[in-house]
Amino acid sequence: MAEDLEIKELSDVAVRFSGDSGDGMQLAGNIFSTVSATVGNSISTFPDYPADIRAPQGSLTGVSGFQVHIGAEMVYTPGDKCDVLVAMNAAALKTQYKYAKPGAAIIIDTDAFGPSDLKKAAFTTDDPLKEMNIDPDRVIACPITQMVKDCLADSGMDPKSVLKCRNMFALGLVCWLFDRDLNIAYNFLREKFAKKPGVAEANIKVIQAGYDYGHNTHSSVANVYRIESKVKVPGRYMDITGNKATAYGFIAAAEKAGLKLYLGSYPITPATDVLHELSKHKSLGVTTVQCEDEISGCASAVGASFAGALAVTSTSGPGICLKSEAMNLAVIMELPLVVLDVQRGGPATGLPTKSEQTDLLQVLFGRNGESPMPVMAAISPTDCFDAAYQAAKMALEHMTPVVLLTDAYVANGSGALKLPNLNDYPDINPPYVPEELRGSWAPYLRNEETGVRYWAVPGREGFEHILGGLEKDNKTGAISTDPENHDLMTRLRQAKINKIQVPDLEVLGDKDDADLLIVGFGGTYGHLHAAMDELRAAGKKVAMAHFKYINPLPKNTAEVLGKYPKVVVAEQNMGQLAAFLRMKVDGFVPAQFNQVKGQPFVVSELVEAFSSLLLTSPKGEES
Repeated sequence: MAEDLEIKELSDVAVRFSGDSGDGMQLAGNIFSTVSATVGNSISTFPDYPADIRAPQGSLTGVSGFQVHIGAEMVYTPGDKCDVLVAMNAAALKTQYKYAKPGAAIIIDTDAFGPSDLKKAAFTTDDPLKEMNIDPDRVIACPITQMVKDCLADSGMDPKSVLKCRNMFALGLVCWLFDRDLNIAYNFLREKFAKKPGVAEANIKVIQAGYDYGHNTHSSVANVYRIESKVKVPGRYMDITGNKATAYGFIAAAEKAGLKLYLGSYPITPATDVLHELSKHKSLGVTTVQCEDEISGCASAVGASFAGALAVTSTSGPGICLKSEAMNLAVIMELPLVVLDVQRGGPATGLPTKSEQTDLLQVLFGRNGESPMPVMAAISPTDCFDAAYQAAKMALEHMTPVVLLTDAYVANGSGALKLPNLNDYPDINPPYVPEELRGSWAPYLRNEETGVRYWAVPGREGFEHILGGLEKDNKTGAISTDPENHDLMTRLRQAKINKIQVPDLEVLGDKDDADLLIVGFGGTYGHLHAAMDELRAAGKKVAMAHFKYINPLPKNTAEVLGKYPKVVVAEQNMGQLAAFLRMKVDGFVPAQFNQVKGQPFVVSELVEAFSSLLLTSPKGEES
């Protein structure tokens, strides 16, 4: 580092990489977040994929973004707006500048701002900075494309492959700007391209060139910044996406339970990465089957469960519609099954690369008949590990299908995960039929305390049995159409779910004397927490209760919701959690904050809305 440069320490910073979907913005963002997580920074990321499968190069609809927020202490969101915007072409600048803070540093590739590029991006003049009212003193304009070509002129790579390295130049420049250790990035690339060492070394050379460019020119930015780590819990950390953490959680649960893990799945955005990740781990006893459709994916998992495996099926909202009949089969057969629903924008094909929370009522009620099923929701990318583990434990110990909700924001986003010690996790004890019941056992014989039927895995002599989708007699397990028996079995299935013990609902913030309680579920946790923190910093009395367990609800739900004078339920749908809570809690009538934009909440908008609520009386009159 040049001696005449002052290194200023920041508490946090957000960087947004943007360019064509083929420009490698996700990779550049992932490497920068990995570098930051490795040195102990807290991170939160938001990949923003275009919905077009193959948009024309340089077009406004084809821009791909990746925002990463890094902090010395805990950060809860990727940030409303970024401190540094990397725009690899004119379309990226046009569409992504709205996500930059006033005075943000902007890095552009001047080689991608020619007349044709400006035309594709719908600029009307030849000066895009002036047209967008951008201060040129905050712009680091460099000919990235040409510099990458010069850097790799002797590499022997074809021109197309050379251009794929442009993202690494921008990454190197950002690493210089924030005093990042390039060796971590180098190790990442050498591991990623282990089978193509030439590609790895070319990318490494370009990263160094970008770093050197910033070092030698100071890039019109007055200072180099550093975000020191203040992680309070020592240990080994890794940058991990929600989908990968979910996959690892299932593997851990299977190992803890002493079972094989089976995934029956059909590819669907944004859940497919779970299938991809689990398919890599045959050595850990994982079997993955890419089925011909969603129905067979779920049905095969039901079969694997009957055979004694930890069975999982993964999908998104449209797949839940198709799997519902097979999910009901698991309900009436009382077999353990985890159904992973990575929610996306709908209805129908909707917004396949965007995020919503619009499947809640579908997973709670979207099946025929009385079909009780536990529902959980992961609250962050790193929480996906614990949520997957707990969902598997619940399914196996209570002999029921369990729905685990994540969403595109949580699944594709990443965080710094402290590598877990499996010895610290609770045991998983499936209710295998006791040997002393040999000769008197029937398929629906239950543990009297929990209401859970005993599990007889095929192959145990003396415990042969048949299960199916027709109603069975409570005592014999034979097919029964008796009305009294059906009423009894319906109530027994519901009672079993009601008896599941889940942790109490925790209240954060001013839990004893809050004027407003913020309520949410799932992946909105970080944004709601950040909004609460801002309001409390401004002197407001605010608390927050966030649901991870939705069915059954925590036993203290009514007590918590009834304690505060004002309650607002904030969710990325039209009010599904609020409706469910009104159904379950007598007299509960909350205020609501609802958005269905396919994008995460904006913290500043939450703060404004909640501040307005604080100015009104519980009856809506001005206070």
